[in-house]
Amino acid sequence: MDGADDSDNEVPAAGGAGPAVFLMSACLAGTRCAYDGGAANQEVSVGDTAAVRLVCPEVMGGLGTPRDRAEIVGGNGFDVLDGRARVLTHKGEDVTEAYLSGARRVLRIAQATGAAGAVLQDYSPSCGCRQISDGSFRRNRTAGMGVTAALLSRNGFEVVAHHEYDPSSSFRSAPAEPTDR
Repeated sequence: MDGADDSDNEVPAAGGAGPAVFLMSACLAGTRCAYDGGAANQEVSVGDTAAVRLVCPEVMGGLGTPRDRAEIVGGNGFDVLDGRARVLTHKGEDVTEAYLSGARRVLRIAQATGAAGAVLQDYSPSCGCRQISDGSFRRNRTAGMGVTAALLSRNGFEVVAHHEYDPSSSFRSAPAEPTDR
């Protein structure tokens, strides 16, 4: 994937001097990794006070670009993590494992880099921070987090929706203690 970090290797050690590290949905930086092969409609300016690691959990989980549109059916990202909901394509294919795999890879990168947080593409079944699609495949939105946002949040990382990010403000200096998952 052009411009996004899809490796788990050679990740800088946490705690080094320099700007804070944070993760960002690669599509927000113009990488054409969205389900339809495009990038986000609204790119995010990060300023010069942080080091950015670009991630696309869906591609990192093994899904191609373009790919079938998918939504969380039966809940939200936390429900997927707990086995109570699934991620399905509009054709009915279950892609839950790819979403979980990508989320775990992003979490490993966040932990290894000591990331202060993540700026993620809201409305996505992976990266949605405030809203996701409601599972009806009618492009209706509902409050909730996507799979990756939920896993990062559950493990103490701050997640910020792309439309709420302010590059002049900072993330917490360190993630909170991890929870049960």
